Amino acid sequence: MPRFFVENDNIKDNIITLYGDDAGHISRVLRSKPGDMLTVCDGTGNDYEAEITEISEDNIKLEIKKTTFTESEPMVKITLFQGLPKGEKMELIIQKCVELGVFSIIPVNTERCIVKLDAKKEKKKIERWQKISESAAKQSGRGIIPEIGNVISFSEALKKAADMDMAMIPYELEQDRGIKAFLDEYKKLENKKTLGIFIGPEGGFSAEEIEKAVSSGVVPVTLGKRILRTETAGLTAVANTLFYLDM
Repeated sequence: MPRFFVENDNIKDNIITLYGDDAGHISRVLRSKPGDMLTVCDGTGNDYEAEITEISEDNIKLEIKKTTFTESEPMVKITLFQGLPKGEKMELIIQKCVELGVFSIIPVNTERCIVKLDAKKEKKKIERWQKISESAAKQSGRGIIPEIGNVISFSEALKKAADMDMAMIPYELEQDRGIKAFLDEYKKLENKKTLGIFIGPEGGFSAEEIEKAVSSGVVPVTLGKRILRTETAGLTAVANTLFYLDM
């Protein structure tokens, strides 16, 4: 069943109203008509099975028939701190990590980042990245649209990670501690909800950044015997984490 997201303000008296691109997609692309059923999510984990009652040029009205809680959301909220990569790699990272179940993605400007965004370019990039997140959330049946944060410095990222239950930083020179060992420690925590994953850009993290991370409580881990590209490392870390914690 087609899936759409809506703001809570657009749900009133058991009626949902969709506007803009979603309304156009429903009427012109799906060619839906009154009586057809859609799944609408409020972005907080509530799914509504709703019947189309009215279709106009600029909005669609639906009547809620059934409300359920989304079962696709992981118990652990993973924030991916992604070092800014070159080209369109960030789009792939966002798309696939949202499909996997990441809670949020924060672009990080690290020492070895080649990409530098001015304020104007950053705003446009974030808007595009957020749309990619929304599209991936719809496609994969997510209960939320993961937020793509503003670009922050590595030091700012460490401060955010300090507020989480635990955080890991895959590092090619780490040989002893794998993801499973890290997650075994995470599972021992009580009332655990959040977890951070740091991924470097193409050039990886500098030794100084690793030292700062360790000093801030972020745990270095190895992803195996092979060195992974930045667009592969995040997917690997997120997939392994959710498989081990959620399966």
